[in-house]
Order: sequence, then C-alpha cells, then structure tokens
Amino acid sequence: MRLRRTVAALAAVAFVLPLAACGGSSGSSGSSSGKLTFFSWDGEDTMKPVIDKFEQENPDIKIEFSNAPPVAEYISTLQSRILSGTAADVFAIAAENKTNLINGKHVVDLKDKPFLKNVPKFNQTTYGGQDGAVYGLSVASWGAGILYNKDLLAKAGATAIPKTWDEFLALCHKLKNAGVTPYLESVQAMSTPLAAFLGAESAADGNSMDSKIFDGSAKFKDYWVEPLTQWSRLWTEGLVTPAVVGLTGDQVRTEFANGKVAMMIAGPWDIPGVRKAAPKLKIEMAPIPGIAGRPAYLAGAASPGYAINSKAKNPAAAEKFLAFLDTPEAMALYQKATGAITVTTDFQPTLDPALQPIVKDVRAGNIYLPQIAWKRAEDILNVEATAQLQLLVQGKATPEQVANALDTKLASTS
Repeated sequence: MRLRRTVAALAAVAFVLPLAACGGSSGSSGSSSGKLTFFSWDGEDTMKPVIDKFEQENPDIKIEFSNAPPVAEYISTLQSRILSGTAADVFAIAAENKTNLINGKHVVDLKDKPFLKNVPKFNQTTYGGQDGAVYGLSVASWGAGILYNKDLLAKAGATAIPKTWDEFLALCHKLKNAGVTPYLESVQAMSTPLAAFLGAESAADGNSMDSKIFDGSAKFKDYWVEPLTQWSRLWTEGLVTPAVVGLTGDQVRTEFANGKVAMMIAGPWDIPGVRKAAPKLKIEMAPIPGIAGRPAYLAGAASPGYAINSKAKNPAAAEKFLAFLDTPEAMALYQKATGAITVTTDFQPTLDPALQPIVKDVRAGNIYLPQIAWKRAEDILNVEATAQLQLLVQGKATPEQVANALDTKLASTS
C-alpha cells in the first residue's frame, strides 16, 4: 500500500483508461466471458502488462480498466461508485476501507477458493472476517523505512546507519551542517516513522495497544503523545521545513533521485523509480530507528487485496482473473513493475539488494500500520490523523492536541 497521496483529493474523479476494446455480454449470467471491469489504485504502467497477458490467455474476456491514486482519492472514488451501483467487478480492498467493505457486504468471501492456497495466513487474515472469511487476495506485503543515499552520508562523514532516533536526528544535523538537505517526508498520508514508533510500542505491549484503545480501556493520548513528540522533532529542531505539507511522495522521490536529499521515507515501490532515474546511486534501506529503548521497526502491512464485488456483473470472469493474478507469470510481471516483496509460495521474487535489510521482517509480519490495526472507522480516523499531522508539522497543533483530536473523533463514531 502506498502512503503518499493527498487527502485533499477526496472529491476527485478516477481517470478511466480502457486497455482493450470491450466486447461481448456483461457476463451477468455467470459465463466467464465478455467484459470484466477492474478498478485499481495501481496505475496503467503497472497493470497493463498483467492485463495484456490475461487477455492473451483468455481472449473471450476483455478488461475495462480504471484507476485512482491511493489513498484518499481511491477510497472516495470507490465509495461513490459503490453507492451509485457502478463499482467494478474487481477492485482493491485496502487498510483504509476494509471494514466498510466487509461490514457493508460489498465484497465476496474467497476463503474456499483454490488460489488462496499460495497466500500466507498473515495476508489472508489482514483482509479476513468472522468464521475464517477472506475478502481480499493480497499477494505481497510491504515495509516502509528510510532510504539512504550512502554517498551523501559519506560526504558528511557518516559511516553507519543510525540505530536509534537520537542517532538519526544527530545525523540529520550533521548533514545539514555539511550543506546537505538531510531528510524529506511527505505528510499527505500517515507518517511512516510515526507508524513504526507505534508498531514497536504495540509489540512491546503484547500487540494489545489498539484493542485497548478501541474497547475504551485506553486512549490515543496514552500511547501516541511520545511518538508524536519524537517525530515532530524533525520540525521543532529545524531539520525539515513545514513546506513539506505540499509535497507528494513522488516529488520527494524525485528530489532524492536527483541527489538533492540524503534520506527519504520509502517503500519497495520507490526503488525501481530511483534506480531508473539514478542507476549509479548507492542506496540502502533500513527500518525506522527506535525511540525510548524500543527496537528499530517498519511501517507496513499486507498489500491491498483484490476483491470481487458482491454485485459483480461478471463474477465468473472476476474469479478467473483473481486466479490468474495469483500465478507465477502474473507475479513476475507485477513484481517487475513494482519491486514489491511478493509473498505467494510458488514465486520467488528477484528483489533489489537495497531492500535486503527489511525483507526478513516484512515476510515475518514484523510490520505495523495503524489503519490495519484500528478496529473500526479506519477511513474516518485516517483522514483525521493526516489532517492533524499536517497541523502538527506546521506548528498549529501540539502532540497532545493531535492525540486528543483522535480520541474525540473515535468517540464520535461509537
């Protein structure tokens, strides 16, 4: 899941990209032929090779593809289409909308489908429900951490990747004093360092943090204030400008690839773009350094799953498409385009060496994302959290006020 898009895009309309001429019937009779509609938050560059291969192997099915960028624009567009009865046969189920899709009975239970046999339990349960139900085919997991430009670090005399947050901030100061922009992070979605801090805290608390918050025995302010305080030091210590509220993840990546910034927040999806733009750049990815004696940790989750609309016009073709998406040949095409850490058992991805420091933890599920862990109203809370984080980095809110705002928002959803 790519945490790098603007909340301000909530009202935007998805751009429809027909990848092939549509033909045949809608398939409402259950025949696995005709037109299949597919709404993705991966773009045309990623999905077109996969779709072309599927259509080549299934010439009686033509896919009508549309997409919207994650996170807020995709969620909003899908919700509008579901409410209007125009949602695609297949669409992405994500951390931010899974509860609404499952509770609203908008997605089909896939638990008995053969294609799930290749998918780890971690990915199945992420998009699961009661009685072992599984509502999304998630074929990858992701971990987000910090991507380092090793040449710029060397320019400032740094020889080691920081292990603690204090060491990381000290490195930022050292880089800044050497005339190097130390670090950039888009704040148009949930913060990766904040999520990692919270993940380490939750793990130390027996993974009960979110259960306590949502059953009322604890509050956001009990857990979030210190992580928020530590994260905000990037701004209170003058290491990052508040103007980053206007930067997208793509813009941050461009600055990094151009050698203008030493460190950036990144996930596996960023590596191919950096390699293409700057093939000689020496890079390495690592988990977010820990705070308060906690270990380094990764933000992350099972990647968004492919779901079948419970009102799909062509459910048989939808199931055939999901079965194809689980195959090694589809995995190879998808992984080549995204650099994703795929998890299906019959495909071994070729991963960029820069990712090696995080692969073991990602595959082991030692990753955390608040939107996945939240028990309800994750879409509403995600929008509120993003807005509050933007206020925080601009000096318009304190860590205590951000946590209190989340407690208030959660109470309003009861």
